[in-house]
Amino acid sequence: MSPDMPLLNDYKQDFFLKRFPQTVLGGPRLKLGYCAPPYIYVNQIVLFLMPWVLGGIGTLLYQLGILEDYHAAALSGGLMLFTAFVIQFTSSYARNKSVTVERMLTTDILAEEDEHEFTDCAGAETIKFLIPGKKHTANIVFHSVLAGLLCGLGTWYLLPNRITLLYGSVGGTVVLFVFGWMTLCIGEYSLIVNTPTESATFQTQDAYEITPLMRPVYIFFFISVDLAHRFMVNIPALEQMNQILHILFIFLPFFWALGTLPPPDALFLWAVEQVLEFGLGGSSMSTHLRLLIMFIISAGTAVASYFIPSTVGVVLFMTGLGFLLSLNLSEMVLVFKHRVTRHRVGTKSNALSSGSEIRFTWREYLFYSIVLVLALLETGLLHHFASFSQISKNSPQAVVGYTLMILFIILWILKEIQSVYIFGIFRNPFYPKDVQTVTLFLEKQTKLMKIGVVRRILINLVSPFAMIAFLSLDSSLQSLHSVSVSIGFTRAFRMVWQNTETALLETVIVAAVHLLSSSADMWWSRSLDTGIRLLLGLELQETSCHTAEARRVDEVFASAFEQEEYVKLCSINEHFGNVLTPCTVLPVKLYSDARNVLSGIIDSHDNLKEFKGDLVKVLLWILVQYCSRRSSMLENTHKTENKGKASLIILPALNTEPQTESPEDTDSLNSENLDDWFDDVFGEEPTIKKGKDEKDQLKVLPGINLPIPGSVESQNVGSHSTNTVTEESLYQAVALGYPAIDKGKQEAMAYIPLMEFSCSHSHLLSLPEEWMSNCLPNSKMKEMSSLFPEDWYQFILMQLECFPSKENASNVGEEIAKDRVLKDLYVRTVMTCYFSLFGVDNMIPSPGHILRVYSGVLPWSLALDWLTEKPDLFQLALKAFRYTLKLMIDKASLGPVEDFKGLINCLEEYESDWYIGLVSDEKWKEAVLQEKPYLFSLGYDPNMGVYTGRVLTLQELLIHVGKLNAEAVRGQWANLSWELLYATNDDEERYSIQAHPLLLRNLTVQAANPPLGYPIYSSKPLHIHLV
Repeated sequence: MSPDMPLLNDYKQDFFLKRFPQTVLGGPRLKLGYCAPPYIYVNQIVLFLMPWVLGGIGTLLYQLGILEDYHAAALSGGLMLFTAFVIQFTSSYARNKSVTVERMLTTDILAEEDEHEFTDCAGAETIKFLIPGKKHTANIVFHSVLAGLLCGLGTWYLLPNRITLLYGSVGGTVVLFVFGWMTLCIGEYSLIVNTPTESATFQTQDAYEITPLMRPVYIFFFISVDLAHRFMVNIPALEQMNQILHILFIFLPFFWALGTLPPPDALFLWAVEQVLEFGLGGSSMSTHLRLLIMFIISAGTAVASYFIPSTVGVVLFMTGLGFLLSLNLSEMVLVFKHRVTRHRVGTKSNALSSGSEIRFTWREYLFYSIVLVLALLETGLLHHFASFSQISKNSPQAVVGYTLMILFIILWILKEIQSVYIFGIFRNPFYPKDVQTVTLFLEKQTKLMKIGVVRRILINLVSPFAMIAFLSLDSSLQSLHSVSVSIGFTRAFRMVWQNTETALLETVIVAAVHLLSSSADMWWSRSLDTGIRLLLGLELQETSCHTAEARRVDEVFASAFEQEEYVKLCSINEHFGNVLTPCTVLPVKLYSDARNVLSGIIDSHDNLKEFKGDLVKVLLWILVQYCSRRSSMLENTHKTENKGKASLIILPALNTEPQTESPEDTDSLNSENLDDWFDDVFGEEPTIKKGKDEKDQLKVLPGINLPIPGSVESQNVGSHSTNTVTEESLYQAVALGYPAIDKGKQEAMAYIPLMEFSCSHSHLLSLPEEWMSNCLPNSKMKEMSSLFPEDWYQFILMQLECFPSKENASNVGEEIAKDRVLKDLYVRTVMTCYFSLFGVDNMIPSPGHILRVYSGVLPWSLALDWLTEKPDLFQLALKAFRYTLKLMIDKASLGPVEDFKGLINCLEEYESDWYIGLVSDEKWKEAVLQEKPYLFSLGYDPNMGVYTGRVLTLQELLIHVGKLNAEAVRGQWANLSWELLYATNDDEERYSIQAHPLLLRNLTVQAANPPLGYPIYSSKPLHIHLV
């Protein structure tokens, strides 16, 4: 952060002084960090001047009149081709001849990188140092041929007589000839001898050896203009361009050294993007493939419009294609493919919506179709019926031009009113002064939002149709087969929709110029509005430089958005010279993350005792809610014939077929789960296995009540045939014992008799048939039935709203509550789930027990297999357990629940506004995407030995939005690229990352794209409509 920090440290300064001359001269290393033999420098000078010597032979023969100019060029090119092959084959021979020698270890690493051992003038080490050679064999041939062609055309380009004809000055000819050949020698040396490190670097790795082509490419461009001038005579503009380029030709080495000219790969993509954006009216693309595809489509549109024979057809074609190309075609195709696939499959897949929001709906498709039809109608009718004449103050096009000027002024005023600063200097008196709270800000911003809606309508609907009218009335469209008309109007009709504000500005400028000059031969200009509006990110670990600039950012935003009411209306921006200009404030939904220690709550004996009682109530409420929703779904999907009749409850038959699986496959008692539970004997700390999900921990096996080691089955194998089942055997269930019990002392298992519901509406709350089997003995069930809260059961039924008649809902609830068959079903199901959650020991649970069951790891019990074989019921029981834990924490923190009504309100709030589960669950991610107001998770901190609760709360916060000066950011990023890739300055305290509160240099450098900046972690693009 010190202002005395040098741009480069001492070592890098010496390194730069060695590298920069090499870049200027195209590759010769005339300054080394050690003492080298003189022949090293002599050989480099000879190789550098070789093209000049060979070109000088052809030039001399031409000047003496022995050869024609093109013959002299061919001779020089042939000699250079031969020389290039000799140089490349010599380098290949030296590399193949050299033997790998194992060097002795030295302590000077820098010397090991820079120093070379030379034995003689033509030794292998010398040749490898002078001519590193090519990586690919194809480039040996290609670069050699290119070197010969470059020398031949360069000789033709720099013939003294030719230069004298251009300028008529002998002194100028000498200067251009000498320094022009210096430029050619630099280009040849970098192509076939040794390629220097370029200061303009597009890619850190040059796998295909594109960098050697950089300088010859620009030389060929200059030569191509001269060749065009030679064969296309009597074109004054081309002659003037050739004269200018001959002068600029001698300055190419400085342009290359300063990084002004991009490398070929970047030059091609940059040129395509510029033509697409400035020439064809498109916009920048995110990938190279999209850029090339959009360029081909846009160029094809302009070419196709040139060959359309009808003027009306041309206008309609440009209007329609301009509108379609302005849309997000890639997203529309993606959504269309998704919907076609979903229609074929017949299910609604959420794969697309989970990644990003689907922006295009059928309403938007309809809206776009209507807009396209209206635009085509307007264009066709105006072009066909309107009268065309040169623009004047009373012409129809002039009237539309006046309208566009007024519309532009209105839009500009509405835009400035919505910003916090006008011109970035004066504070907007209409903007809210104090925007510290969301509610207050939204109240004060209501009028500004209305203005924004009006402005958005004017931009998206009014302005495009007005500009289409202006373009359709232009007299230039009456003449066909004009390249300028095809390209210019293709761009104009597209920019009307692609970039409406910029297109409106251009149209207003053209209309004003036409009205002032009455001339239609004007080039369309474009306003560059490329302010970088968002910082990409900040580094993970704050530094002093980071803190200083972040503090200044806070000060800039605070001075704009946190003003007192007594401040005068139109104040001055205190930070006008800063690169950051505040724009506005946006309310954004964010999750706050709070982590609390649950000591004193989860380990309280009184709380855990209440937990057991509340669990029964929550279990019962969740099951009743589930069954009521299930019956409603079934009623909506199909109508049964027995609706309204008494329902017969039949226990499903037991699976008496012999098991063919091996004991390893049928053993439902997971040893890993038992290992998790052995810790409760010795301590409270949980030891939940990592790397296993709930499906692996609780394996659901096919069949019903599979035997486990130590169990005794109450089936008489030989007493009944396969097809004959007695009524008593229908009621029997598998007797599970742990450990095994004597078969003679086996206790009869509980079963449900064949009985009908006493209430005709009880079927609305009937449990699924697969849940009606039993696994607990009668004595155990009777013991646990006393815990069933009958008053709570009746209260729940009174509160239900799933009954057909709303008026008699209370009476129906009373009748159902009196149905003992339905009640017994709920008693057995609820108490069996309750028993499975606490295991064999019906004691007060420990905190470790709570965490394990919360995480989905249940203790072993007689009902374990019974519960895990029913995935829906298991998830409901786990959900009830988690709700009860959250209820226990809320009661300990906020106070007890007063009555049943309060308990139901609390549970309904959990159901609608909360997700209570694990952070690692997929449903946790889904809840965040669905913007659940609250999320809760239970955890354990092994370092501190405490249980923790994590709560995410959705809330709206005001986010400050500002705009950075575009040129300041680009300049700093360009310097960063040069410093890291060319000067290799990797000092952690280098000058470029020192704090600068005015330029925000540290934050800007961090926000550069990787690998130069810091890596940014972000989600997929989300489409948000902003006013």
